[in-house]
Amino acid sequence: MEFDFARDVPILERTPAVLKTLILGLDDGWTQPDYGPGTWSVHQVIGHLIHGERTDWLPRARVILEQGEGGVFEPFDRAGHAALCREKSLPELLDIFAAERAARLLELRGLNLGKADLLRRARHPVLGEATLGQLLSTWVVHDLNHVAQVCKAMAYQHRVEVGPWERYLSILAAPAAR
Repeated sequence: MEFDFARDVPILERTPAVLKTLILGLDDGWTQPDYGPGTWSVHQVIGHLIHGERTDWLPRARVILEQGEGGVFEPFDRAGHAALCREKSLPELLDIFAAERAARLLELRGLNLGKADLLRRARHPVLGEATLGQLLSTWVVHDLNHVAQVCKAMAYQHRVEVGPWERYLSILAAPAAR
């Protein structure tokens, strides 16, 4: 399914509110622990989403639109959110994420992109050639992935307590290697 502004942008619009509704005001026992080695806590996921807003989606879209096939995306720093997470509380991060997302979506709408623009491409430093449509679709799926990750990090806190039901709860499966 190709990227469709009318269908897909509402997911991007809703993500900050979904996350805020799910986690704001919860005890740190839900939001601070991760769910295993190499995984992130809820707090870290929100920091990562902010870092992505600032350095990934629209900056890469501009590379495609301004440089075309000769453009190469800057590598994404997967740990680029660490300092932000140390400096800000979860409520602060949620507010920052909502503001950053609103600004990015305003910017996206201001690009007045058409179907032909979605076929324009540049190069990812690891993955190779990518179109604007693929980048924008990835932004949507990235949001959904991290909403699921937040739920997984929270659910994992009761992994032991669910006892024998763990086998029926796929959300409690060990983290997949990436």
